[in-house]
Amino acid sequence: MDEQVMLSRDCEAVQIPAGHTVTLPQGTVAIITQSLGGTYTLQVPSFGGLYRIGGTDGDAIGKAPTAAPAPQVSAASGEVLEANVWDQLKTCYDPEIPVNIVDLGLVYDMQLSKLPSGNSKVEVKMTLTAPGCGMGTAIAHDARMKLLDLPGIEQADVDLVWDPPWSPQMISPEGRALLGMD
Repeated sequence: MDEQVMLSRDCEAVQIPAGHTVTLPQGTVAIITQSLGGTYTLQVPSFGGLYRIGGTDGDAIGKAPTAAPAPQVSAASGEVLEANVWDQLKTCYDPEIPVNIVDLGLVYDMQLSKLPSGNSKVEVKMTLTAPGCGMGTAIAHDARMKLLDLPGIEQADVDLVWDPPWSPQMISPEGRALLGMD
């Protein structure tokens, strides 16, 4: 992708891999390195690193703002559907790999539970492609924030685990095709 852009306004961004929220000022020059899952990964030489902005801030870099598709809620109960959580997790990407975390085989477990408020809590156990991967904090933060965007989700926990160790055999057929592994 590698498209150079200049921010037309101040824009909130998440520093990768640290996960800190910063404001990139208007006039900042950046290079779009990836645009997947409704977010943009920007290389910002003047700030010395990678930053992720949400699709709703696409206008700041000359792109049409995008919003995540509205999830379906059970009409009978108003409950969050498990499929919505999986679909939302499929919008999360490692900034360096063009395959979502579900199809990469990084999500090991997902549990939904009811809270006293009537809303839900989602707990996710995921891993990374390597224990030393510096993107873990950023990916887990992205997943958590996207899960909290789902209607009916009040709490979201995303825990990094290392057992079992990840291997390329865990990649889904869709992910393998995207990576040219078939």
